[in-house]
Amino acid sequence: MRITVCGVCRTDLHLAEGDLPPRHHGIVPGHEIVGVVDALGPGSSRFSTGQRVGVAWLGATDGTCRYCRSGRENLCTSPTFTGWDVDGGYAEYCVADEAFAYTLPDDLDDEQAAPLLCAGIIGYRALKLADVPPGGRLGIYGFGGSAHLTAQIALGQGLEVHVLTRGEQNRQLALELGCASAGGSHDEPPVLLDGSILFAPAGDLVPVALRALDRGATLATAGIWLSDVPSLVYEDELFYERRLRSVTANTRQDGEELMQLAPRLGVTATTVPYSLDDADRALADLAAGAFSGAAVLRIG
Repeated sequence: MRITVCGVCRTDLHLAEGDLPPRHHGIVPGHEIVGVVDALGPGSSRFSTGQRVGVAWLGATDGTCRYCRSGRENLCTSPTFTGWDVDGGYAEYCVADEAFAYTLPDDLDDEQAAPLLCAGIIGYRALKLADVPPGGRLGIYGFGGSAHLTAQIALGQGLEVHVLTRGEQNRQLALELGCASAGGSHDEPPVLLDGSILFAPAGDLVPVALRALDRGATLATAGIWLSDVPSLVYEDELFYERRLRSVTANTRQDGEELMQLAPRLGVTATTVPYSLDDADRALADLAAGAFSGAAVLRIG
């Protein structure tokens, strides 16, 4: 692939800061990749040279383990991840397995498509696992690249969305998108929630978010890395059949569904462009919470 843009994901930041140990020395990060097919490997026939495609976090699976055979390839025991096991998109070119690349809708330009390929897909899967009933109340903790896309999907599906996040700029964006309320990350939402997603990599928010759930509701944690979770008080945070579950990668079906759903619902990424030479600054700005939405590296 000749890369045109690559989104900047918090997972890239965890890799750069050592929260995720690199799988090998000198790995090239980046897994929200948009580009065009430049050359085909032996036996490759799914795409044509010059065709626009996207590459996401899940780079390959073994296809034979019991999880893959049961349609749960996100839990594969021998997966390959883009920008962690194989070189990713902070570059001019990359190599991808055609079976795990995505055809991109014509009405999504490159800069809009890039954040969907991880931030969007993981947020979409987290929304499904949060299991909010139709017309229910969804809580979102943290409001970066993934959360601001997920909020739009939830709103488009008729949910009432309450955002709890640090940063006035992020809270303002949430309200502009149509969320019902936006408060601080440790605040109580104005209503009990039928389900929540924790995007912020802060384990201390887990008990906070659990206490804000209504009976029988689920908190889904959407990050690949989370700081330590403090002790939970059973009666206050887990009783009444409240549930805590993690979100692990995604399936290709999640990605295919999102690529069709996002344009239909009018999901629009708030993007902040950087050049490839400024990738370090993009990561530093992400760590500092210096922007709302999603950073995107413009490469080609």
